[in-house]
Amino acid sequence: MIICAATGNAAKLREIRRILAPRGFEVKSQKDLGISLEPEENGSTFRENARIKAQAICLASGLPTLADDSGLSVDILNGEPGVYSARYAGTHGDDEANNKKLLENLKGLSEEQRRAKFVCALCFYLPGGAHMTVEGECAGHIIETARGGNGFGYDPLFVADRIGLAGGGEGPNTQGLTTSEMEDWQKDAISHRGKALAMLEEKLAAFLEENQPAAGGLPITGVEKTLAFERNHKDDGDKLKRSLR
Repeated sequence: MIICAATGNAAKLREIRRILAPRGFEVKSQKDLGISLEPEENGSTFRENARIKAQAICLASGLPTLADDSGLSVDILNGEPGVYSARYAGTHGDDEANNKKLLENLKGLSEEQRRAKFVCALCFYLPGGAHMTVEGECAGHIIETARGGNGFGYDPLFVADRIGLAGGGEGPNTQGLTTSEMEDWQKDAISHRGKALAMLEEKLAAFLEENQPAAGGLPITGVEKTLAFERNHKDDGDKLKRSLR
């Protein structure tokens, strides 16, 4: 199935492709499709912003579109930075400044007082207006000094409670690795985006079946008429088998 990813964030795009490609999706970026549109994210929740982006880019691309809005929510800061995560310090995408502001706001607090979670809302939007939204979370805490170089955003400051295991599944993060110190497969198993994408996959077949066009209507781009499940022994779960067009 060919979909458009409504993001201009290269690191986020790599993560989405890394997780979805093995599951039968061909992900086109806005850049691939020549779309420079940047919808105003004026929603008050991650879910609202994800829908705003998905709707706008779906209309521009004509393709089924996946939009993500995600960020960090710190308990003691009443959920900040929340929907402002990417522009917490004022400039959109300035990870260094955002991390610096976060550390300043948490200065002197204990580990327990630094409890936080990453949240990801994903909206899958079809030409014609049908859409669905799912949400994933990853719990952990914020440390005082950044560590690791394999992440982006707040990853170098975030120690997740859980970590992906080599044999599949997940377990306690006993080493205290930040999500920026984890290998991709360790992070994907427990990340907010990984959780949201797994939930999307679980619900997608039923959603597409419910929203097939009426006889004589325009087909949903790239969606196979027949969807079947195959057993994935590594993950011990039902995975949707799809063919690309």
